[in-house]
Amino acid sequence: MAAADTEFRPGLEGVIAFETEIAEPDRDGGALRYRGVDIEDLVGKYPFENVWGLLVDEDLNSPLPPTEAIHLQDPSGSVPADLQAALATLGPKWDLQKLVDIDDKQARNDLARLSSATLTIVAQAARGKQPAVPEAEIEQGENAAAKFLIRWRGEADPRAVRALDTYWISAAEHGLNASTFTARIAASTGADCAAAMSSAVGTLSGPLHGGAPARVLPMIDGAAAARDPEQYVRDMIDRGERIMGFGHRVYRAYDPRATVLRRTAFELGSPRVEVAAALEEAALKVLREKSPDRQLADLTPAMFGCARVAGWSAHILEQKRTGRLIRPGARYIGPPPRPVSDVAK
Repeated sequence: MAAADTEFRPGLEGVIAFETEIAEPDRDGGALRYRGVDIEDLVGKYPFENVWGLLVDEDLNSPLPPTEAIHLQDPSGSVPADLQAALATLGPKWDLQKLVDIDDKQARNDLARLSSATLTIVAQAARGKQPAVPEAEIEQGENAAAKFLIRWRGEADPRAVRALDTYWISAAEHGLNASTFTARIAASTGADCAAAMSSAVGTLSGPLHGGAPARVLPMIDGAAAARDPEQYVRDMIDRGERIMGFGHRVYRAYDPRATVLRRTAFELGSPRVEVAAALEEAALKVLREKSPDRQLADLTPAMFGCARVAGWSAHILEQKRTGRLIRPGARYIGPPPRPVSDVAK
C-alpha cells in the first residue's frame, strides 16, 4: 500500500471517500450547485419539493409527493429525537425491505415516502401537544412549506412560506457532510431506507452540524441586549466561548447559502435581520483580527433535517448503486502486546 494511502488525517479532512454526481460546493467561487444547477437559479423559481426531484431524480418535474397523515402519539419535546425515533419505527410499520433486496425504483419510492413523512413528523413535533390541524386545512397549502406551516402553526403567512422554502432549498444538499456520510454508511450495509434516514438524523443533535443554528439565535438576542455587538463578540472570545455560525470547512469565499438567506431575510423584513447583520459584521471583524487566515461564513437558520432529506435520499440511492460496504481502516496506537496482569493490578 502506498504511503499516501495510509496517511492519517484527523476528521478525514481532505480525504476523498466517494465520487458523486449530486452536489458541487464550489469552495473557491462561493457557489453551490445541485446536479450542475446553481441554487441562485432555483430559489424563488421552483419550490422545495421540485428541488427534491432535481437532486434525487435529476428532474425538476419529479416532485416530492404530498405529505402523509402520520400522527405522533406522545411528542417528547425534542423535535430531533421525535424525528429519529419515528423514522426508525416506520421501517417495520411500513414493511420496508432492505436496500440489498429491492431495485432502485422501490428504493426511490421508499425514500420519497420517508422524506414526505419527515415534514409531517417535524411539524407535529414542533406543534407539541396542541390539537392536530385537520388534514383538509393542511391540503390548502400551496406547496410543501405552506403545508408544513399549517400543520405546525395552523396558518401559513406568505412571508413565512417564502422564508422556509428558501431555507429548505439552500440547505437541501451540501456534499459529504456528517449526516450524509452517516446515511451512506448505513445504506452501504444494505439496511432499509428508514434506518439510513434515522441514522442521518442522529447526527443533527450535535451543535457542530445541524444543531449549530439553535445556538445562533441566542447569540443574536444577546447581541441585541448588549447594544454593542463588537464588544459582545470580544467578550465571548475572551471567555473561550465558540462563535457559532462562523467558519466553514468547505468555503474559502462567502457561503452561497448565506447569500440567498440574507437577501431573503432583508426582503421579508425579518425582525432579527438588522441585529444579525450587525452581529455578523462585528464577528467577522473580531475573528479576522484574531485569525486572519480563517475562512468565515454567515449565520444560518434551523429546520435542517427537513431540508436535507433531499440530499440524504439522493446519496442513499447513489450509495446503493455502488453495491459496496464502507469500511475504512484505523491505525492502532495503543499499548504493545502485554499480559493481563499488567492491567489487573
